[in-house]
Amino acid sequence: MRLNEITYPDGRPVDGYGPGFFRIGGVVHSGAVLVSNAGVSGWGGLGDDAPLHALAGQVDVLFIGTGPEIAHIPAGLRAGLEQAGLGVETMASPAAARTFNVLLGEGRRVAAALLPV
Repeated sequence: MRLNEITYPDGRPVDGYGPGFFRIGGVVHSGAVLVSNAGVSGWGGLGDDAPLHALAGQVDVLFIGTGPEIAHIPAGLRAGLEQAGLGVETMASPAAARTFNVLLGEGRRVAAALLPV
C-alpha cells in the first residue's frame, strides 16, 4: 500500500478538538470557530450569521458543526445562506471537521463553522 502525505496549500486543517476547543493548524482556539481559506476566527454561534454570509462568493460549501451531535439549524439561517449562494451541510462538529479537512486537501473552496463538543 502506498501512503501519501496530505498537504493543505490553501488553508489550515482542523488537527484536533476536545471539550470547548479546536486545534487548527497547530494552534488551539477556544469556543466556536469559523475556518476558511482566509483564516480562523472566533464565531458567535448560530445567531452570528454575518461572518457566514461574508463567505458568499469565496466558498462553495459551508459545513456547520452543531456540537457533539447533529442538530437542525434555524430554517431562516439555512435559507439565507443558500439564497446567498452557499451550499450548507449540517453535521456534528467532529464529522464537519473531518469532511472539511478532506475537501480542503482536495483544494476545494470550503469553510467550517464549528460549535465546540
